[in-house]
Amino acid sequence: MAEERVTSILKKSQLSVTDSRRVILDIFLQSGNALAHHDIEARTGEKYDRVTVYRTLQSFMEKGIIHTIPTTDNSVKYALCRDECEEGHHHDNHIHFICESCGTTTCMEEIIVPLIQLPKGYRASQINMVVNGMCNKCK
Repeated sequence: MAEERVTSILKKSQLSVTDSRRVILDIFLQSGNALAHHDIEARTGEKYDRVTVYRTLQSFMEKGIIHTIPTTDNSVKYALCRDECEEGHHHDNHIHFICESCGTTTCMEEIIVPLIQLPKGYRASQINMVVNGMCNKCK
């Protein structure tokens, strides 16, 4: 069943179904949380090199399959987008929660980032809101 979902997402995004894309997308589907580049590398073992993982993540971002989440150490994590994201246009203006205890990053899609009114002449391309604290498992 997961294999069908992976293939469906890749085809819908007009990406060829390669082994690396299938494996990395399946990692996201099984995780349920945001992942750092090194998390993905660790879960694939030594099967894919750093560049293959990076290029796969870039393709997924460009096609609206995943989005980035800034972290407190100025790196990024990646999380699956909702179904309405598409190439070049993300609809992931929700809050991201980072647990200070276990380090888990969770998309809280039910909490929408408030509309930000920028001054005339400014245009936002992405809005990120990160909340740090203690998750419900660590409380």
